[in-house]
Amino acid sequence: MALASAAFIAAIVLVPIASIVAIAVSGTGADWPHLARNVLPRSTATTLWLLAMVSAGTASIGVTCAWLVVAFDFPFRRLLAWALVLPLAVPTYLAAYAFGEFFHFTGPVQTALRHVFGFQTVRDYWFPDIRTTEGAAIVLSSVLYPYVYLTTRVVFIMQGRNIADVARTLGARPSKVFFRILLPVARPAVVAGVALVLMETVNDIGAVEYLGVRTLTFSVYSTWLNRGSLEGAAQIAMVMLVLVLAILQAERWARRRQRFHGARATHMRVRPPRVILTGWRRWLAACAVLMPVLAGFGIPLLVFGDYASRRLEQLGEPALQSAFVNSVVTAGATALVTVFAAMLMINAARLSRSSAVGSMARLASSGYALPGTILGLGLLFTLTRLDNAIDGFLRLNVGISSGLLFTGSAAAVVLACSIRFLALAEGAIRSGMEKLPPHLDEAARSLGRSPLASAREILLPLLRPAILTSAVLVFVDTVKELSATILLRPFGFSTLATHVYENASRGVIEDGAVAALLIIVTALVPVILLSGALMRDSEVSHS
Repeated sequence: MALASAAFIAAIVLVPIASIVAIAVSGTGADWPHLARNVLPRSTATTLWLLAMVSAGTASIGVTCAWLVVAFDFPFRRLLAWALVLPLAVPTYLAAYAFGEFFHFTGPVQTALRHVFGFQTVRDYWFPDIRTTEGAAIVLSSVLYPYVYLTTRVVFIMQGRNIADVARTLGARPSKVFFRILLPVARPAVVAGVALVLMETVNDIGAVEYLGVRTLTFSVYSTWLNRGSLEGAAQIAMVMLVLVLAILQAERWARRRQRFHGARATHMRVRPPRVILTGWRRWLAACAVLMPVLAGFGIPLLVFGDYASRRLEQLGEPALQSAFVNSVVTAGATALVTVFAAMLMINAARLSRSSAVGSMARLASSGYALPGTILGLGLLFTLTRLDNAIDGFLRLNVGISSGLLFTGSAAAVVLACSIRFLALAEGAIRSGMEKLPPHLDEAARSLGRSPLASAREILLPLLRPAILTSAVLVFVDTVKELSATILLRPFGFSTLATHVYENASRGVIEDGAVAALLIIVTALVPVILLSGALMRDSEVSHS
């Protein structure tokens, strides 16, 4: 039973990949010469260049900020250490829209520049264009760096400050401590954070489309809708899948010889002192940490807050209300399905304790590595075949037509998001499970409780915080999700994300400002709770 449940969940995750492969190798292949000659070289080169810049940008920002808030003491350090996580509440496409408006000719930056220097037209001065691959890298780095910041900061807190304190007592300068000691220690954490960043970058569709950057993800969407070639889109998706697998393999290879050893509790009782910065250095450190927060969270909040303040009447519009309800219902259903599947999978692995079930569980959690475009395209093909099979059976045996039951339905969106975010729920619940005594439920069963009863009466109450955390994480990411929703949503079905996307596509970003703020506010609450929990844990562990 445990093996069957784990295998079933893993099979659902593999369905989109199998569908993409089936589509790519089917048909006449008439579009492949055009794609190989005109689309793939440019899109692949653009994607690789974007990934390189985003990885460098997020690693630089994340590692530097983590080092500053952990190793030094300067004004507003505690507040800024908490605020550095806030850009996680801003989806990449909202950041792109906000940056585009903020740095536009009529935006506040260029307007102030013309006012100060007396420029009249755009020909009087030069200003960098945000609608470039380099501009897209800046936008994505500004909101994705918290992935690196969080993973690196944890390592610095657990090990880095203790090691650095020993090095400083031996006379090492702070710069030498950072480059010779802290960076090597944090390398696996940096690699893990950058891998998450690259997954999000490959998955993005809204930001790159708005900024005019033709990545592989954009090419999949464009080939299917503009050229009407599902086969061609699947072939590009296969190239994307190879790129994703290469990223994951590179991450494993980079960490193959890395070993971590957590500091003992006895060593953590005395907190190594932070270096107290004085003079201009203390304010320079505060400004260096503040800048990423202002870029990744301040600019979107300023732009959309300004637009929304003049369009508050939209809160009463049926279209926006419908989009909000659709987002909440879809995200809530996804959270329920995903948490249930994660608990089923974890329980199956615990009960069976076999390598086969463990492998199935790891395979089922690999959906997060699949870009939403691949998931959407693969599920679209699979659900269409399923609907046609059901309809054909009913026509032949009953004489009625069922039409499309799953294709173009909200259930398809829920399924895609559940596959992609299953790893989030599984990770949160597994973390909570590891904190419990290993034989707790076995003791309950020895007293006559069945496995189901022991899980219901013992494990579920103790795992309630982890379950709620996983549900919140999945809920928030589903509210922000765009790429798979665009491909799978029913006709006339809009979420907050697609509502903003549609307005941006028509060139009226300001009309989607209220929906954008609703997305940010919805995502902000758990981000604040996460950041507060990390702050408390770090202070407790060093007290």
